[in-house]
Parts: sequence; C-alpha cells; structure tokens
Amino acid sequence: MVEEKFAEGAGQRRECLLTVLVPLGSTLLAFVACGIIIACLGKNPLEGYALLFSGSIGSPQKIASSLVAACPLIFTSLCAAFAYRCGVFNLGGEGQFIIGGVASASVLVVTGSTGPAGTALAIVSGIAAGALWAAIAGVMKIARGLNEMITSIMLNYVATLFMGYVYTSLFRDGGNPQTPSVADSVMLCKIPGLRMHVGVVMAIALGLVVAYVITRTSFGFKIRAVGLNPVASRVNGFPVKRLVMLSFVISGAIAGMGGAVELLGKQYRLMSGFGAGFGFDGVAIALIAQLNPIASVVVAIFFGILQTGASSMQVGILVPTAIVEIMRALIIIFSVAGMALLRLPQIKQLLSQARSSRKSSERAEASA
Repeated sequence: MVEEKFAEGAGQRRECLLTVLVPLGSTLLAFVACGIIIACLGKNPLEGYALLFSGSIGSPQKIASSLVAACPLIFTSLCAAFAYRCGVFNLGGEGQFIIGGVASASVLVVTGSTGPAGTALAIVSGIAAGALWAAIAGVMKIARGLNEMITSIMLNYVATLFMGYVYTSLFRDGGNPQTPSVADSVMLCKIPGLRMHVGVVMAIALGLVVAYVITRTSFGFKIRAVGLNPVASRVNGFPVKRLVMLSFVISGAIAGMGGAVELLGKQYRLMSGFGAGFGFDGVAIALIAQLNPIASVVVAIFFGILQTGASSMQVGILVPTAIVEIMRALIIIFSVAGMALLRLPQIKQLLSQARSSRKSSERAEASA
C-alpha cells in the first residue's frame, strides 16, 4: 500500500515536472529560432535579447510597464482557463472583455458618477456585462446544443461592432471617434513611485482566488469533474448543465472585469482597437499554462515582458518588433505540440520504459 502511494506520488511529481519543462523548453527553442532569424538579418541576437530584457525589466518603472501590459492578458487567460476546466471552450474572451469596457464607459457617461463610488460602479458593471455576454453562448449551448466555439467567436464580432457604434455615434466625444475620457477621480489609482495601477494587483489576486476555487473547493471539484467526464458527473448527481452555465458566466465575468480595469487603469476611453487581440492571446496563454491559473498569470507576465521590451530591441539593433510576435507564436506552437506529443501512446511507452530501466538500475546498485 505504501509503495503504491509512493509510486502514485512520484507519477504526479513527474507529470508536474513535465508540465513545467515543456513550456520552458518551448521558450528556449523559440529564443533559439528567433536568434537565428536575427542573425540572418545581420544583427547580434545576444545583444538584441539583452536590450529586450533591459527594456522590460531593467528598472522598477520598466517592470511596472511590463506588468501593466500583462494585466489584460491575465484576465483573458484566467477567463479561458476557468471555462476550459469545465470542458467549455469559451473563445469569446475578447468579446466579453470589450463588452465589459463598453458597459463601464457607458455607465459612467450616463450616470456621471465620480470618485470611488464611480470606480466601483464601473467595475461591477463590467463584471455583470461580461457575465451576461458569455451567458448568451451558454444558453445556446445548453438549450439548443450549439457549438460554443462558433457562437462565442461570432459574439466577438458583435461586441466589436457594438463598441464601434458606441464610440462613433452613441457617446461620441465631439469630432473624434471615441468616448469621453473617464473622470480623473474614477481612474484606478497608481501605486506610489510606479507607473502601475492597482488593477495589476487585482489581476494577480484574482489568479490566486481562481486557483483556490478550482483546486480547494467542492465547487471547483465539480467543475473539474464535469470537464473530465460529464457523463460520469451526471451519473453521480452533479448538475452538469448548471455547472456548464456557471462556468460560462464566471469566465465571462472575469473577462468583463478585465475590460473595466483596462478602461479605468490604462485606456480611459473607448476607441478603435480597444481589447483587440487580448482574447485569443489569453487562450494561447491558458494552453501554454496547461489551464493552471497561477501558471497563466506567470505566462501572461512573461508575454507582457516580451511586448514591453520589443521596442527597445527595435531601437537598439534595428530589427522589427514582429520578431517578438514570431517568438510568441513559436512559444505557443512548441508548447502545444510538446504536450500533444507527450500524450501519444508511443511517447508514453518510451517514458515508461525509461522509468522502468532507471528503477531496475537503482535496484541493481542497491543490491550490489
């Protein structure tokens, strides 16, 4: 019995180790590949990478800028990770993020709220709007059996077009295609001495909360059970449809909160491009992190570092910032491909044989 438990624990440790090593190895491979591209352009890749990191983490202010860039990615990656844990493929994080920002801006314009009350009202409005927007895809999946990937992606386009109507017509600020800026008293306060708003702290704290809920609560256990086997969960009396709906609503609320925080902490107004790309970047980050909320926060911060340091590398060695986009894409491809390879029966068999041979050699050494 003790040996079985020890073997089970060792297996779990190996699985966790592989979960960490695959993204790290993928990142290293991506850096090597991009280094070759930089060298082909006649530049020094080591110098470029030094500029990349000095421009993103070289000082407290630069670290703060990287964290601000990572903030929306943290929200959208947590949105994707939570939904996927329940077996729900919510690809509408971008639309829910945008609707959260639209709701926050609209409420502030209509009510004229200021001060902490206005900030709280805007954030709550963003959370509620994101949850309701995600619930549309949830209802269509549960009631009509429609594929949530298709419906959530389509809702992204609807959200983007609706936002365009808001900032070009409904709440247009004079001749500019944008909404009025939020009042100074409503903006998220900055951390003293840093160019970083408290929304970053909120995002990281939310990651800890999501991790706790998923791994340490009965609700999280039910969510994971439905994601692993909905049929067995239904047989065991779990309310599968209700849990699926809740996973939509909660993941949408997370993304909507991200939209509100982005509006109040960085953008301050709706305009063309608000929220663009954050949703699918969040999905990619969640996949790299293997749907682990804490790892999602870490990967999002790393992506923020790459984004912030790209301009320093461009100025320093005169290479396009597209190099960093290529790097991010390669990290995603290598990570997903690496985890897929590890799940192949042939690879599993090779790993099992390697472990067996190592154990045999250890026993032989012990007996000798």
